[in-house]
Amino acid sequence: MRLAGLDRTLAALACLAGLLGVALSAAAAHIPGADSLKTAAQFLLFHAPAILALVGFGAAGWARPALARAAAGLLIVGLVLFCGDLSVRAWLQHPLFPMAAPTGGFALMGGWLVGILWALVPGRRSA
Repeated sequence: MRLAGLDRTLAALACLAGLLGVALSAAAAHIPGADSLKTAAQFLLFHAPAILALVGFGAAGWARPALARAAAGLLIVGLVLFCGDLSVRAWLQHPLFPMAAPTGGFALMGGWLVGILWALVPGRRSA
């Protein structure tokens, strides 16, 4: 299995999400009342392996690569907006931009919805 450039980028962003999830968890442990940072860390840590799985399954041909990439991309956009907004609010006391967190939440839900399609539409090597 060889990863295409886009797949490598998505995998690298998933690993970045994991790294940031660990960093935000550590920061939240030292900042009193940092519930929004804990939430952002959890979202990053929960979604990072899902993105890696989508990329891997798509690259292996176990699912349609385009659907896997679309789902992974939506999850990444959702994480940037949702977790970015929560983090900026915690540290800078203002939103990333109006409606950033809800938009990110909808993108995350969209990623999971496309993930459902990805799971139901057979790939090239379906049995």
